[in-house]
Amino acid sequence: MLIASVEVASLSVARGERTLFRDLSLALSAGEAVALTGANGAGKTTLLRAIGGFVRPEAGEIIFSAADGSQLDPTEARGRHLHMLGHLEGLKGARTAREELTFQARWLGGDGIDEAVAIMGLRPLMDLEVRKLSAGQRRRLALARLIAAPRPLWLLDEPLSPLDSRWRESAGEVMRRHLDSGGLILAAVHDPLPIDTRSVVVGASR
Repeated sequence: MLIASVEVASLSVARGERTLFRDLSLALSAGEAVALTGANGAGKTTLLRAIGGFVRPEAGEIIFSAADGSQLDPTEARGRHLHMLGHLEGLKGARTAREELTFQARWLGGDGIDEAVAIMGLRPLMDLEVRKLSAGQRRRLALARLIAAPRPLWLLDEPLSPLDSRWRESAGEVMRRHLDSGGLILAAVHDPLPIDTRSVVVGASR
């Protein structure tokens, strides 16, 4: 069963001796996008990483549920049903864009490479080494894996920051289609996304 909702309940996360946020709760349902806002260092990225399973909370819980309301095993939900795109795209510089997208799509169990290449305008770049791509081109390549290997929950950290206005609009359309198909988006942002979102402020004062 696929993720249809995520609930963060009374979550507290610390980094060393510093509490980033405490008693934070939010809920995200199919077809909905939530924008995480707050000052630099408030914990937006850390919250995404906690939901993705990369950070252990001090307190609280994260619940993934299916459409029928049944809870999903967190390990399976994270391993099979979500994408996380951080500041660093996680791309291998020595591979060509074609090799990298093919590897990542197949690793994630997807076969929509041609569609992803077309949507993100990557065809002229596919034979170039990743290290020769601009920051915006690398981000488009990273976003392409979300299309090539569909998963319902997208955890995005400043996903549009390296993109120019044209590709921000294109990425926004990709996000809208994802939401229209029942997907979920949780994004840490400074600038507004080009889609309808509900905002949640992250910070220790909560």
